[in-house]
Amino acid sequence: MMNRHFRLAILLLILVLPNFLRAWQADRSRPAVILISIDGFRFDYLEHTTCPNLRRLASEGVRAEWMIPVFPTKTFPNHYSIVTGLHPGHHGIIANSMYDPVFDAMFTMRKREEVTNPRWWGGEPIWVTAENQGLIAATFFWPGSEAPIGGKMPSYWLRYDGSIPYPQRVKKVLKWLDEPEDRRPTLITLYFEDVDHAGHEYGPDFAAVDTAVRSVDEALGLLLEGLEARDLLDRTNILVVSDHGMAATHRNRTIWLDDYIGLDSVRTVDWGPIVSVWADSGQVEPVFRAVSGVHPNMKAYKKDGIPERWQYRMHRRVAPITLVADEGWTIASRRFDPWRRSDHGGNHGYDNATPSMRALFLARGPAFKSGEVVPPFQNVHVYSLLAHLLGVVPARTDANLDSLRQILR
Repeated sequence: MMNRHFRLAILLLILVLPNFLRAWQADRSRPAVILISIDGFRFDYLEHTTCPNLRRLASEGVRAEWMIPVFPTKTFPNHYSIVTGLHPGHHGIIANSMYDPVFDAMFTMRKREEVTNPRWWGGEPIWVTAENQGLIAATFFWPGSEAPIGGKMPSYWLRYDGSIPYPQRVKKVLKWLDEPEDRRPTLITLYFEDVDHAGHEYGPDFAAVDTAVRSVDEALGLLLEGLEARDLLDRTNILVVSDHGMAATHRNRTIWLDDYIGLDSVRTVDWGPIVSVWADSGQVEPVFRAVSGVHPNMKAYKKDGIPERWQYRMHRRVAPITLVADEGWTIASRRFDPWRRSDHGGNHGYDNATPSMRALFLARGPAFKSGEVVPPFQNVHVYSLLAHLLGVVPARTDANLDSLRQILR
């Protein structure tokens, strides 16, 4: 009897073990997700600049006609909305530079002590979601990744250093993928900034930004080659996004704010397409009257009058008065003339419905259809897509997966 039971047990083990091993291997080889940002890559650069590797990803995978950024169309708000699924009015990163009346403190991209301070960063970025649910995340730069948000950091992260050459960044990503299973990240972010720099310097002229685009595209080529060499290309979900587009600017489209109000009587935060104006409570009304309707290419909003569609005004860091320039115009102060180097350039930050602010989205991998072009969608929904790809339960956000299910297999 014992021999019979033993033989049955062995037979069952032989039948069951292969299925168990296949399931275990499938779990171990869960496709990695690589989220790549090309800062300032306007949606139409894809068709008009030298980027064969980007076009390959788009043709072999899916792309959106364009992706809709959040307002303001600035770097930090949009990068953080992509990874949290929240609008700036909810996550609190309302600008690259901002004032918090509770902290009585300023945040700027260059203030290291604030960039790394979690008090500024609301919501839950995808790397925190992943780490909290047992996955390993790695960030080769991304706004928010240098702060312990919710007490959690990515397992691998780097302090931002724009001087690191692109090939070195790609080499590091591939090295992470070479780690043993128990140390290998499932989520990786990668960031490139030179297209944005070129756009600011030259404007969104295709020939002028082409060198920067080619540099990024060559780095992506190295990444694809490295993934192919490791037999990982068709087992990796790659998403390429940008945070915003770019509009042409010129000195003769400048609104000099100190022609209308005394800047010593208010706190002005940031310059360019959008300016936050903080005034004492008793002075808000007179300051608002002084800046309202004074220039045909600048709109002044009290906080409660900011358009609801921007999903912006609800945060305490939004000033009592917000000034927004029309596309291509710049709000500046004669004390800090932005045109010292050149009479023309490019900028972003304008209304997110402006065509020149449209961003890039494309994706390739086992989760995605091939050769699809889908209608535009808001960038906050990328968080839900990332959570789906990673197999994690998403945090509560402004996003949902419904608008992106059409791109999935």
